[in-house]
Amino acid sequence: MIQQGELFSAAPLDMLLFERIAYCDGFTSVAGIDEAGRGPLAGPVIAAAVILPKAIMINGVDDSKKISPQKRERLFEVIMEQALSVGVGIISSAEIDLINILQATRQAMLDAVNQLVPQPDYLLIDGISSISSNIQQKTIIKGDSLSLSIAAASIIAKVTRDRLMVEMDSKHPGYGFAAHKGYGCMSHMEAIRKLGPTPIHRLTFGGVKEYADRT
Repeated sequence: MIQQGELFSAAPLDMLLFERIAYCDGFTSVAGIDEAGRGPLAGPVIAAAVILPKAIMINGVDDSKKISPQKRERLFEVIMEQALSVGVGIISSAEIDLINILQATRQAMLDAVNQLVPQPDYLLIDGISSISSNIQQKTIIKGDSLSLSIAAASIIAKVTRDRLMVEMDSKHPGYGFAAHKGYGCMSHMEAIRKLGPTPIHRLTFGGVKEYADRT
């Protein structure tokens, strides 16, 4: 049961517009989908799919990149508690190297959707790339700033990936994964040059492939 309070309020039109249109068109279950980790030089790409109750509004939910790590962690727990269903797809760096980052991202999204129970009948996907699903879907550029469901998925994906990269920091010391989460900052690039790539680095990415013979 949702209680009125700090985190909940009447849903504003902007963040629930796409969901509301879908329900008005006769769809009964809408999932938002987003990813985290397309750009890093190391670690997996992770996608999340989230089905929220109709007309719910969780204050503060937005594009995960606009939210502080502490607030993301807090909202992660609220979304997990309030969502009707959450799915997470994880594609490793090795698979990214095999099929490329675009196809890996689409596969992570599909894996996340396939975990949802019950299955949705409409998908709202951040970006421009659809996925190989028979479920009707709509792609939305900057959807994580326009749709509550997509924004919630962006937070789930981002926090899940950040937590995983913190774990990787202890397994692969010296690279600073806990701080930069695998992105190509100066300290990370210098560590690759000095130490060579780890098993979680993306060997087909520039900045890593030049040192791939040192794995």
